[in-house]
Parts: sequence; structure tokens; C-alpha cells
Amino acid sequence: MSTIVAGSIATDHLMHFPGRFADQLIAEQLHQVSLSFLVDDLVVRRGGVAANIAFGMASLGQRPVLVGAVGTDFADYRSWLERNGVDCESVHVSEIRHTARFVCTTDEDMCQIASFYAGAMSEAREIELRPVVDRVGADLVLISADDPAGMLRHSTECRERGYRFAADPSQQLARMSGTDMVGLIDGASLLFTNAYEKQLLESKSGLTADQVLKHVEVQVTTLGKRGVDIVGASMDPVHVPIAAETVTADPTGVGDGFRAGFLTARNWGLSWERAAQVGSLMATLILETVGTQEYEVEPTSFASRLAKNYGDDAAADVLEHLI
Repeated sequence: MSTIVAGSIATDHLMHFPGRFADQLIAEQLHQVSLSFLVDDLVVRRGGVAANIAFGMASLGQRPVLVGAVGTDFADYRSWLERNGVDCESVHVSEIRHTARFVCTTDEDMCQIASFYAGAMSEAREIELRPVVDRVGADLVLISADDPAGMLRHSTECRERGYRFAADPSQQLARMSGTDMVGLIDGASLLFTNAYEKQLLESKSGLTADQVLKHVEVQVTTLGKRGVDIVGASMDPVHVPIAAETVTADPTGVGDGFRAGFLTARNWGLSWERAAQVGSLMATLILETVGTQEYEVEPTSFASRLAKNYGDDAAADVLEHLI
């Protein structure tokens, strides 16, 4: 059985601004802000939420199935993902649009200003999950940030066909109505958000935190430097601190790395706590790297860092699966 990872597939254009965005913003003039930032670095990397998560799961030994929409310019990217263990057979190729683009500038405080061109991603709404499930089987469908109509189609199909699914709306919460948010998460086995997205979901949907848990089984909330909280109606709350970084390079894709590690550890049959620990270390590996798919998971080193951050038992539980 495989994990189906549905969501955006994109090329990342990552830049660095050698200053602070906050120093350039005038509170009284925000209604007519017009700024240009002179950057000192540009790298072009492979990205997209679903592709990043799938790559991360593959780097931990899984064989995830990537589902999303791309352009005909995807050939080299496809080869890269397939060489690294990602099943790309179910990726939809548009005949008229380019693969999506993510353009992001990061300042000295690790704050980011970004734009996203959807391109072929808008055709994700044309993708049906049933042929994918029939081909590979699936223990979970992860519905990550994508064309909003496509996300809703996937969650509706999962409910109708009885597929177990996880909702990971991420930045698309800004594009969705409260009604659509409820339609996306209702019946999900897992709901992933960060702390801001959690509050935004509750505000726009009109649901309290307790009411959200009536729609999903388990909610996983990343808290930045404060770690991660995991709550559910039928489980004791779990809190896991972050894994310490050795260097801070770029935060792009950190959340994707967390999800990759978390879902993989759950596939291994590990506890919620262990899953969050694996996810947190994966997030740290990405934080230490420029680019969202430029890291490697070396089993011994990975286990050693788990031991340093979370104890020898955590390392032992994970190492046997990595080997």
C-alpha cells in the first residue's frame, strides 16, 4: 500500500534580501505600498508542496505516489523525482500551461514575501483519484495545497469512496471560504496546519477548536520554534519540541519536510510522538539547506541527531526502519 500525495508541483525561484522587510514598511502607507527589493542571490530549485513531501518520504525509504498537474516542461523534474523513488505515473500533464512557479524572497529575519503562479496546477480539478487508487492501492491520500477546486474534489471523492485522507490546506486557506474549508477537512483522519493557519481556519469557518475536532480525528499544529502540538478527541495531547539546527539557510519547504517525516513514521507504525520527532528533524534538515529537495537522509547521522534531540530510544525506534 502506498501514500498518495496530491498537491502542487512547481519550480522555486528563491532570492535573498540582505536586510529586513520590516525596516522598509511604513505603517501609515501600507494601503499604497510600492517596493522593490534589490536581492543578492538567486537560485532556481525544484519545489511544490506535494513534490517536496513526496521527495521527503522517498528519501526515508517510502514509495509515495505523486498526484498533481504540470506542464510539458516537467520532463527533467519527472526524471529527478523518479530517480529518487517517487512514483510519477499519475501526474497529469497539461497541453497548454507551464508548470507552476513559486517566487520567494527571504530577508535576514527569515521573513518571506512570495508569489505563486498556478499555471498547469489549475487543471488539478480534472484529476480523479480512483484510477490512482486502483493502480497502487492507498492507505492514505494526503490532500495538500493545490488548485482549491481540485482539493475539494479530492476530499469529496475520498469521503464518497471511503478513502482515508489527510487535509493539509496550507496557504490555500487564504483563497477558500469558510464553507469550503469545512468541506475540505470534514472526515479527515489528519488535519495539518501551522499556528496561524489554525486560527485562520477557525475564524473563517466560524468553528471553535473543539468543533474542528468533531470534523477530523487528529489535528497536527506546527508552532515554529515552539515545536508541534498533536490533539485528538480520543488521544492525550502530545507536544514535541523542535530539533536543533546547526545552521539556518532557508525556511522554504520546512513544513513539507515535517509532513514527509511525520507521515513516514506513522507508516512505520510509530507513535504520534515519534512521528513528530522524525518530522521535526526532517524540517530541520531542510532549514539547513537552500532548496527544498537538496538534502540527503543518511541513516546513521539521522539517528544520531534524533538521539541528541530526543534520546536513544527515539534513535533506535527509527534506525531499524531507515536501514
